[in-house]
Amino acid sequence: MTKANMHQRAHMPDHLRLIALFGIVVVNVQYIAFPANSGFPMPVAGNPLDLITIWLVYGLALLKSYGLFSFMFGVGLGLLMASAQRKNISFGAIYRNRIFGLIALGIAHGCLFFNGDILVIYAVMGAVLYLFRNLSSRKLVVIGTVGITLQTMIGILILVPVMIYFPEEMAVAWPRETWVLTNGGFLETVRFRAGGFAEAFVALLLLQGISALGWFCLGLAAVKSGMIDNAGHKLWGMARRWCLVPGLILSMVGAGCVLWGDPVIGAGLTIAAGPIATLGYLGAIAALPRPQGRLMQNAVRAGGASLSIYLGQSIVLTTIFSNYGLGLWQDVDRATATLVSIAVTIGLICAISVWQRRFAQGPFEMILRLITYAGVNKNPR
Repeated sequence: MTKANMHQRAHMPDHLRLIALFGIVVVNVQYIAFPANSGFPMPVAGNPLDLITIWLVYGLALLKSYGLFSFMFGVGLGLLMASAQRKNISFGAIYRNRIFGLIALGIAHGCLFFNGDILVIYAVMGAVLYLFRNLSSRKLVVIGTVGITLQTMIGILILVPVMIYFPEEMAVAWPRETWVLTNGGFLETVRFRAGGFAEAFVALLLLQGISALGWFCLGLAAVKSGMIDNAGHKLWGMARRWCLVPGLILSMVGAGCVLWGDPVIGAGLTIAAGPIATLGYLGAIAALPRPQGRLMQNAVRAGGASLSIYLGQSIVLTTIFSNYGLGLWQDVDRATATLVSIAVTIGLICAISVWQRRFAQGPFEMILRLITYAGVNKNPR
């Protein structure tokens, strides 16, 4: 890496994490504050403002923020490899520990707070990524592209038939879910979530696992090629030019079809447009300037504690909407729930910024780090 690149290194990963966190939370809250079966691809909206909110969330964030987060996982692998080399530590040992740590945190997250957890999926597909760690950036790009394309096709081929043959079932709340979230206490809610976690994991692994691995590969390739440290790389410019606007237009049209047209066509179009828009977002984020002013610098730095903020989002939001907390499940409209999720994320960023005055890492990052380096000695490999 050149000296020039070392000076440019820097801000894209934290920018990326921060933006992805807002994208993830506005999608997840649609499944935390409302029945799971009233989300994509058969959303139930109570008023015109709800429809507009869902249109914006699905058009701008659905399937894109997940890709951004997955891309960053691959970047994290590349950075962890470099760190292990500097410290003369066995990378295999710390990566194994990290996978186990993600599994433990993910199971706790899925059972206690949000059964749409992504950490266990990341751990499973991250174990597969380990096999590709020594491949060239070119081969990683090929594998990543194939994986994302294959997942897109699988998503369309599975989702569209389900929508055609079971349209009513997809838009009706489960009676057990309704009772638990409007009447149940914390333990009853945990039992319900734990029971649904395995189901949700299998479904998400099938519908998102391969694409997660694809984005992992692209993120690792970005580190190996030096792109992650070079905001002016020509491929970022190509992503902005050829993917951002077309991807968003297709995605917004798809989301509009889901709500106001043919939902089958809309769902297929939204899924197909997701990877294109995600690449466009990556190109746009690469072009963001280094944050100016203490407020923005602290916010972007807090993005480095993305694990703590991601888990914090679920902990706070499920407490707000579950009966054992404020009991607002289904009691607010979609726009309000979305604004609440954004406000919660801003609050968590502020809290992490205060935390970082004393600690270098977020609380859950500290836990994951302890697990990652447990029993690992700095011996030559």
